[in-house]
Amino acid sequence: MRNILLSIAMFVCIGYAGAQQIPAYSADGIIAHTSNKDTLYIINFWATWCAPCVHELPEFNALQKYYANKPVKILLVSLDFKEDYPYKLSRFVERQKLTPEIAWLSDTDPNVFIPKIDNSWEGSIPATVIVHPGKGFKKFMEGTVTSRQVSTIADKVLEQ
Repeated sequence: MRNILLSIAMFVCIGYAGAQQIPAYSADGIIAHTSNKDTLYIINFWATWCAPCVHELPEFNALQKYYANKPVKILLVSLDFKEDYPYKLSRFVERQKLTPEIAWLSDTDPNVFIPKIDNSWEGSIPATVIVHPGKGFKKFMEGTVTSRQVSTIADKVLEQ
């Protein structure tokens, strides 16, 4: 019996060790994490249970590749339920082969975190924010986006 329990414990630890480590941030933490004045940030709010969100995730992989050598950071912020963090979320990220940085939003009250992200946000996902703190630029988009839509905006900001 002891060997069986030890084998199960080893399987669980080894299985979990392979998953991507995903930090938890509050809305204030996300804002602080994306405040470098020399960087343009593309921040997407999504969840594993949201079909349109999952459908657009490859667009952010493409953006990650496109902006690889530029002062651009892409952050995918999961709004998954607390019981799905971190294990289920990590496994999903691994299966989808997501390349941008991933974070989990730890705030649970949308009436508190939504206005911190953008006052125009009605709360639906997916939602994307493009922000460049050093240039005073912020563009919020509710609904699905394509890499072309995002890069058109981001490239113009980078050229300023």
